[in-house]
Amino acid sequence: MNRAWIEPAFDRRFAGPRILVLAGVMVGYVLLLQRPSGTGDRALAAVGLALCLAAGKWLFGALLAQSVLLVAAHALGASTVASLKVLAAVTLFELAVRQSGRRLAVAATALALAVAVNRFEDLPGELLPVLYKMGIVAGLPLLLGAYVRVTRDAAAHARQHARQQELRAEQQLLAARAAERTTIARELHDLVAHHVSSMVLRVGVARHVTAATGTPTDPRITEVLDDLHASAGAALTDLRRLVAVLRAPDRSGPGTGPLVEPGALPAALESVVEHSRRTGLTVTASVDPRLARLDAVRGLAVLRLAQEGLANAAKHGGPGAHAELAVRVADDAVHVTIHDDGAGRARPPAPGPSGHGLIGMRERVDLLGGRLDAGPAAQGWRLTAELPSLASDMEPHL
Repeated sequence: MNRAWIEPAFDRRFAGPRILVLAGVMVGYVLLLQRPSGTGDRALAAVGLALCLAAGKWLFGALLAQSVLLVAAHALGASTVASLKVLAAVTLFELAVRQSGRRLAVAATALALAVAVNRFEDLPGELLPVLYKMGIVAGLPLLLGAYVRVTRDAAAHARQHARQQELRAEQQLLAARAAERTTIARELHDLVAHHVSSMVLRVGVARHVTAATGTPTDPRITEVLDDLHASAGAALTDLRRLVAVLRAPDRSGPGTGPLVEPGALPAALESVVEHSRRTGLTVTASVDPRLARLDAVRGLAVLRLAQEGLANAAKHGGPGAHAELAVRVADDAVHVTIHDDGAGRARPPAPGPSGHGLIGMRERVDLLGGRLDAGPAAQGWRLTAELPSLASDMEPHL
């Protein structure tokens, strides 16, 4: 909401209480200090207080009426003239705080003329004192109210400008992120997708040549080639969809949907398990069917955890190793456990630069507000992860 609109409304809301406080002070002054004795004085004081109360809603009209009342009280010789001047000056100040332009000029002129009319018999000999009194009663409240209004408006404009600067900075940040995503998408397409496409093509040629020679080949070679061709094709499809999402994350259309369709997570996990078994890893899987109700973001995180965890088990556990995959939903959370016994490891892994798989898994889990633990177990390696499910009403920590 615009602060420039709120502040005038705030002034209008609290102008009434300010005038009521002033009216209360003036009531005490008139009744306790001035103590008007005549009926006319009491009536003029009552009218002045009534106009002060009316000024909370009708400032301009109340000020004009107060100017007329001031002239009438002076003509009748009332003792409350000084009090009425104070009330009129405060009303002019409130009007100057709220408004500017013709109505304010008319109201200030009316009050100044009322003061001049009351001192008309002193003119022209006392011109300077009369002008000074006009400036004190009408000019000073006018200047003070205008100063308050201008200062308030300047502060509101400064805050509005600061807000515009913040919005501009946010837009520039979003544009920079979009450019970064486009750069990443271009690199993925030009480098990774190109090499994967070449792999798919070469494996296809190898399969064709193997079948065309007519020479009997080991069925295991054919199986490996078929599996490699299918895996590379699936990776290429995922890469293309990821590139489409990076280039236009808010655009929907063919090839830009989630990498895991809603309800397809159990089947996708089974496909991952079968692929791991074809690499020589013995896998025992337990998948909760309630995973089909997960949203796409958490479903993709679970799928990537299973892929990376089983790939690490196959890589570091060695040929003939046994791995257990357990994915279940309990306590409004998704629990993923991957444990391999390391039975096929002939020797410790050679030292060298580590990959980014574990780092990526930990970042993905942290993003969704979960936790991940990975490390050596009594036998082999154990990875556990816990992701808050959609039912827990937890949002990603962005």
